[in-house]
Order: sequence, then C-alpha cells, then structure tokens
Amino acid sequence: MPAKPSRRPAPRRRALIGALSVTLLCAGLPAAAADDGQPDLTRFYRQKVTWGRCEGMDMPEDLQCGKVTVPLDYARPRAGTLDLALARYRASGDRHGSVVLNFGGPGGSGVVGLAGSGRAYMDLTDRYDVVSFDPRGVGRSSPVSCGDAFQAAEFDDDTDEVLRDPRALLRQLREEAAACEKHSGPVLPHIGTVNVSRDLDVIRQALGDKKLNYLGFSYGTRLGAVYAKQFPDRVGRLALDGVDTLTEPLTEQGIAGARGQQTALEDFLDWCTRDVACPFGQDPRRAREDMLRLVRSLDRDPVPTDFGYEFTGQDLVGAIGQALYSKELWPSLERALASLMEDGETHRIEAFATGGYLLPGIPPGIPPGIPPNGPADGPADERRRETGPENDGGLADEEDVPLDNLAAALMAVNCADDPDRPTADQVERDLDRLRAAYEQASPVFGRYRLTEVLLCYGRPPGTDFIREQVRDVDSPKLLLVGTRGDPATPYRWTVQTARRLGPSAVVLDNRGDGHTGYGSSKCVHRKVDDFLLYGSLPPNGSSCGPEDQE
Repeated sequence: MPAKPSRRPAPRRRALIGALSVTLLCAGLPAAAADDGQPDLTRFYRQKVTWGRCEGMDMPEDLQCGKVTVPLDYARPRAGTLDLALARYRASGDRHGSVVLNFGGPGGSGVVGLAGSGRAYMDLTDRYDVVSFDPRGVGRSSPVSCGDAFQAAEFDDDTDEVLRDPRALLRQLREEAAACEKHSGPVLPHIGTVNVSRDLDVIRQALGDKKLNYLGFSYGTRLGAVYAKQFPDRVGRLALDGVDTLTEPLTEQGIAGARGQQTALEDFLDWCTRDVACPFGQDPRRAREDMLRLVRSLDRDPVPTDFGYEFTGQDLVGAIGQALYSKELWPSLERALASLMEDGETHRIEAFATGGYLLPGIPPGIPPGIPPNGPADGPADERRRETGPENDGGLADEEDVPLDNLAAALMAVNCADDPDRPTADQVERDLDRLRAAYEQASPVFGRYRLTEVLLCYGRPPGTDFIREQVRDVDSPKLLLVGTRGDPATPYRWTVQTARRLGPSAVVLDNRGDGHTGYGSSKCVHRKVDDFLLYGSLPPNGSSCGPEDQE
C-alpha cells in the first residue's frame, strides 16, 4: 500500500523510517595537497586528536572523547569546516594503533554506541585503541534535523484514498524535504558516505595510523567498501559484518528487507508457539494469521499511549522489526506482545522502536542514537524538539542534538547515496505494482517497507558512485561476514558484494540467525578478532555453524 505522512511526536517518529542501509554522496580524490591541482587539505591532515574525559549522561569513566575538524566541502576546503565527535577506549596492552568502529544505521551515534556497547570489543584493546565517531550530520557532529514539521512516511488504512490522489502525498513529501533543508543547515548538501569516507581518512591520520583498521556493521560495511575504493593504499585490516548491497536500488532493498523480516517473524512465531505462555497460542499457522489480524486491527483502531499519540498497526510492525534483529530479544518481544494483546499496554513494545537498527553488542533495551537512559525530559528536550541545531560547524552540545536526528540523518544519507529519483508520473504509474510486490514479499512488513520508495522524493538526486565505481578494489584482503538468517542484510548481498569487490574479498559464511554475527556467534567473534589483531584470515568460503552461536 502507499504511504501516508504522519504528524506524530518525535519519540515515535524515530521508529517509522525502517531499516534502510544504503550509502554515498559525491566522488572525490583523496589528495592531501594541491601540488597535483587538487584542493589543499594539508591543514586537515596535520591534526592530532586531543583526548579528554567524556562529558554527558552515563559516560564510562575510562572512555575518552575528542574531535577532528574536516572540510564542509572537500572541493572547497576554505568554504567552511565541521567538527566530528570521537570516542575511544585506550589499548590495555602493547599498542599497535587503532581500530575504528561503525555500528551501522546510517544515522547512529558512534560515540553513544561505543559508550553503550564498548565492553563487547574489549578483546581488541589488547593491541588497539578502540575508536568510534559521529559521522557528519549525526549526533554531535552538526546534526541534521527536519524540525517539528518532520513527517515520516507511514502506512494507514485509507489506501484507496491515497491511490486516487497520490500527487497530494508527493506534494507533502516535497514539503517535508524543504523542511529538512531548512532545519539542517549547511551540512545537508554535503552528507553521504563518500564524504564520510574522506572524513574517515582524516580521522585515520589524526589518530597517527598509516593504515586504517576498521570493523563495520550493516551500513558500516558500505562505508568500509567505499573507503577501500577511495583509499586502497591506506587499507589495513578491514572487517565487514552484515554486508550491505552495492548495487540494488532502494525499491529492491525494501523488498529484500520485507522478505527477510517476514522469514524472521515466522521463525519467531514458530518459537513462541512452543511456549504455553505465547499470546498467539500453540498453532504456528494460526499465529501468523493472528499476527496479521492484530496489525490490521490496530491500524483501524489504534491504542492510546502516554506520549499523547495513538499506537497503530504500523507502529507495531516497526517495533517488531527491531526486535527480530536478535534472538536474544525474542523472550522480551513475547512478553511485550502479551502485554499489548491482553492489557492494551504499549510501553514494552514501544521500547523496541529504536530507529532502524540494533547496535551489535548493545544490551537489549538500550536504543542506539540516544543516551543509554533514554531521551531526556523537560524544557531542554522541548527546545530540541522545536528548534533543531544551530549548525555552526562546532560540536553540538548533547542536549541540543535534535530528537529526530537519527531518522533525519538516515533519510538524508540514504537519499544522498541513491541516484534514482522517479518523477511524479512514474510514482503514480508504478504504485500498484510496487504495492503488490511488497505485500507478496511480506503481508506484515510490506506496507511498512514500501515507504522507502517515496522517502527521497523532492530531494536532489544522489550519486551513482557506488553503483558505477565501487568494484575491483586494489586493496589488501577484506573480511566479509554474511549471516544466513540475517533479516536486514540477506546473505546473497555478501556473495554479490564479494564478487563485485574482487579478489581482495574473503567471505566467512555464518550459518546462524540475526542481524550481523560478531555479537551472536563465538566463532565469528573469534575469527574477526584474529584477523584484526593478528592478520589471520579464515579460508575464503569457510563457515561458522549454528552450534557456534552463544
């Protein structure tokens, strides 16, 4: 079904964007000086990070924070700058450099992610400082926002009405795009993975490393692939877990995501119905039918919440989609669904609506992109919701990061990374066909994921750099981990991306479930660590079995 804009409050909007994981803005050369006719970037490459105590809510005492400065526009480095927020855990053993983490998204704060999940990476501190950062437009690094007028495309039950006048919807989406431009400031035209990759190289140099050692998850694998293409001679040890596609357009990614989530949902229901406490009973087939009826019932008659909005079936779909990323969350999801179905209580199920992805290693219940204790309340929080950031190029204060930043950054990066911009006529012509394809992929998630087709309407076309140029990388070996039961990044993307990257790519086949393997499989964790710490690569095509899952 087509999407309908929603005017819900910000805490809810973060969950409506879905698990998009695409990449890239405009290609550029990694020149550090102007002797070859390229812009002079020398002053940026001469930086060193000054580390200090992290300020903010519940920051670990042993986590250090710093910043680097990068050009707003790499083609015009004198036209303005941005500060990027960094965080690190120092090496506990004999230091051999740094390893930089990107937890995915796009749109999640690496600083918050490292603060919340850093203990999962402590083995790497035997040799490395473990570092993460807030990419441009994210967190404290000139955060983008769509302001109080931001509306996430959302499905509702009035499909026929929207189909009769889809152009009205497209007008609203164009208005939303204008609101995002207004509230995001000068960083918005320069957001996207190619520029983040160039920022990553500045960070590498500022850390004092000749080569980049890197661990990327989900969207972070796209960033790693782009870096390997742009800076092949500066690649150290790169591990990519939950490998993203380099070629499929948003429409095909949405269908793949819907299909993967449907499979994960059916696996969850098979598991749930073996428990006498399962709110759907003990018949798996009937449970699937009841789940679809529950979604449609809530779309017709939403449940009031304490946040002042009504919890719809599509809110439920978004929350379930997040919970399905990890089997560790299934017992909590079962209890949350029981509370919703038996008591009409939404708090537990709303806790899963964390904005599009689950950070590998973060304990259940800590949403990515917001402080571990949840978003603040009170006057400062209201100011964030209403005004958005000032975007002067310096680091934003924690309390000034807009509540919609995660969703707004996810949309901005995905759109900057995607060259497809169908016209209004094309959208109107293709809507029926796309609706059928999405609903065939998943009767539960299809409506929700179809929003991805429309999210970029009204924005400038993105780059085709990834589709055209990120291939046959001339870099040292890269370790690619694909999980067979991954609901967000299907295993076939790992195979396709490895083939596209060429002989440098080494594939580790994780025969397990869940999104990414590092946090759920002891075997994957060990092999990734062995590669990053010691350069020991598994044979191409080797596997980790389900028995190796924790």
